[in-house]
Amino acid sequence: MSIFTGKTLMITGGTGSFGNAVLNRFLRTNIAEIRIFSRDEKKQDDMRHEYQAKYPDVAHKIKFFIGDVRNLQSCKNAMPGVDYIFHAAALKQVPSCEFFPMEAVKTNVIGTDNILTAAIEAGVGAVICLSTDKAAYPINAMGITKAIEEKIAVAKSRYSGNTKICCTRYGNVMCSRGSVIPLWIEQIRNGDPITLTEPKMTRFIMSLEEAVDLVLFAFERGHNGDIFVQKAPACTIQTQAEAVCDLFKHQFGMTADVKPTTAEPAIKVIGIRHGEKMYETLLTNEECAKAEDMGNFYRVPADNRSLNYDKYFTEGEKERNTLTEFNSDNTTRLNLEETKAKIVALEYIQKELSSEGNFVQ
Repeated sequence: MSIFTGKTLMITGGTGSFGNAVLNRFLRTNIAEIRIFSRDEKKQDDMRHEYQAKYPDVAHKIKFFIGDVRNLQSCKNAMPGVDYIFHAAALKQVPSCEFFPMEAVKTNVIGTDNILTAAIEAGVGAVICLSTDKAAYPINAMGITKAIEEKIAVAKSRYSGNTKICCTRYGNVMCSRGSVIPLWIEQIRNGDPITLTEPKMTRFIMSLEEAVDLVLFAFERGHNGDIFVQKAPACTIQTQAEAVCDLFKHQFGMTADVKPTTAEPAIKVIGIRHGEKMYETLLTNEECAKAEDMGNFYRVPADNRSLNYDKYFTEGEKERNTLTEFNSDNTTRLNLEETKAKIVALEYIQKELSSEGNFVQ
């Protein structure tokens, strides 16, 4: 972390789960300043009070900037003095992006272009853009806009000067804002059946800490235009639901004045929603042709061939990696106990379990 000593880091969309994870990781280091850039003043005010109470001796390092990635001038106004950027601002909910695709375009596509344009102009040292497995073989508006975000990042990296631009692509981050596990916990406590879309659906799973690790790996090891993915495990939605039910079954039917019932939470299948896949892909077959295995991560280098591409209509590439598509069906599949162990290790889950006096046996 010494590379951040005395530096200023800006996090776009910084009031979200990722921004909070970065603050918890960085605040007590020798970093000089962390800028939270977002458009929601209420979330910023809540975060300000939370960290003043949580880290009173270092909370002064956090600076809050009201702004919107959709507005280029807004992005430029926040740039002076910034050394590095973690670009996390995005519309992430698949159903809402399906119904309002142009809103996703404004934030995920135009917003990314604005941040990168402003960063290059200001001479920012590095920008790491956060993407998603849904950008690989995209079938929904959210995935398509994130795929274009990656293309913009790679294209900008070709003439970004001293500004390094990389992308990280990852799967479902457990207990992040808007994710399914907090919803299930609330349903269990209300005595309702938990709702899942399709039991056989598989998803990559990772913690917020692992998401930060991936971004830091890209920051430290990446070259201009690289895309990084973690070799994340996966599980079925059914397994994940059963794991949460097992962990929180003693809270089934719990309210403020009523003790938990002796019944166990039920699972209700509601069907696949707009724009959802049966499994997600982190590396396409085409990307695998040039991917580099870096231990716990894969690196996909940018295609930096000349823009004078006429010869590529007549000449192809002879060499190709033997690695095939990396998706949530062919990665390491976690069973029920392994999934429970990964979930219960999360700080959010520990707090939720202890808040009602419910400790894992």
